[in-house]
Amino acid sequence: MRIGFISTRLAGTDGVSLETHKLAAVLRQLGHDIFYCAGELEGDVPGMLIPEIHFRDAVALHLGEWAFSGTAADAGLDAALRQRAQQLKRPLRQFLTDYQIEYVIAQNIFAIPMQLPLAQALTELLAEMKLPGLAHNHDFYWERERFQQNRIPTFLDTYFPPALPHLRHAVINSAARRALQKRRGLDSILIPNVFDFDTPAPGIDPYNEDFRRAIGLNDDDWLILQPTRVIPRKGIELSIDLLARLHDPRAKLVITHQAGDEGMEYLHQLQRMADAHHVDLRYVAHLIDDNRRPLPDGRKRYTLWDTYPHANLVAYPSLYEGFGNALIETIYFRKPALVNRYAVYAEDIGPLGFQFAEIDGAITETAVATIHRWLEQPNTTQAIVEHNYQLGLRHFSYQTLRAILQTVMTG
Repeated sequence: MRIGFISTRLAGTDGVSLETHKLAAVLRQLGHDIFYCAGELEGDVPGMLIPEIHFRDAVALHLGEWAFSGTAADAGLDAALRQRAQQLKRPLRQFLTDYQIEYVIAQNIFAIPMQLPLAQALTELLAEMKLPGLAHNHDFYWERERFQQNRIPTFLDTYFPPALPHLRHAVINSAARRALQKRRGLDSILIPNVFDFDTPAPGIDPYNEDFRRAIGLNDDDWLILQPTRVIPRKGIELSIDLLARLHDPRAKLVITHQAGDEGMEYLHQLQRMADAHHVDLRYVAHLIDDNRRPLPDGRKRYTLWDTYPHANLVAYPSLYEGFGNALIETIYFRKPALVNRYAVYAEDIGPLGFQFAEIDGAITETAVATIHRWLEQPNTTQAIVEHNYQLGLRHFSYQTLRAILQTVMTG
């Protein structure tokens, strides 16, 4: 079957792009042909680049600001959305016809309203062309405070997500499954974040063996990895509190991802907090790229996966996550972790039996003592991380995803 993935962006290390690549890999193993359509694409992939469907497209941004700047209905806004949707249908139809797409997988288009007319355009095309598809919904608008006040409640109820006879829905956690049924009367399947657990995780090699030195650490330092974006819901202040209470000069907090998605103030707040508590915080996002890249001056750009093998502990103190890609990544790399019991973890991950240093919104003496023992005696974590790996293999592997997709594609 010829399958077309459509999204606003399919590039980089955001959760939607990462999970898309995993779905595509499994679908190829099942014998399907894969094509991509997005406002941003990575590398030379088969498909079509349509810049105007990016969530940062100027028209999309203008319509979004208009829609979420008040609560009064606005006929002008309704007309502008319809007009733009008709404009977007032309290149989308070209993609579907040129590549003879037989099945569409819409990645988050019908979930988060950052490209309003795209949702309408694709809904209408699927209906007109009677194309079957799957809406892979990562995070719904009702889960975000900034979308609660809006001028378009009927529009949102129609397209986020739409009810079409040949469109199935997938969500990434149990709470979203319940909410979709309650709010829209739509059934859905659960597709968790997964990893290729059958393929061993990469380790330290000749390219990344100098990563610690590149960020000013030595072999005796405790590299506590914060492999997340720098936004408030990641709870990074809890990681700083952990290091403050470990009170050991060997402990270094290393943040890998760029700040700026929601402004720079949170990073500055974290840096001030770290200084006040004498915590060694290393913000190394400038060294991390999507691909390894030697520079002319002899320096390097590393990937996120170059950082995990060097970590002594992974800090995952998120306050909210749609699922927890970095946590599954941590399990895959066989690393011990601090985990805050955010809602999805508490319902969908923790009960499976994983062993982490758990907290409930605050660093505890028990967590500090456990982590201190792990860092001082790393051999004590071997059985724990192997236990977690085997659970990951059972619940969050490509084998799990393959079984789900086989059911979806034949159902």
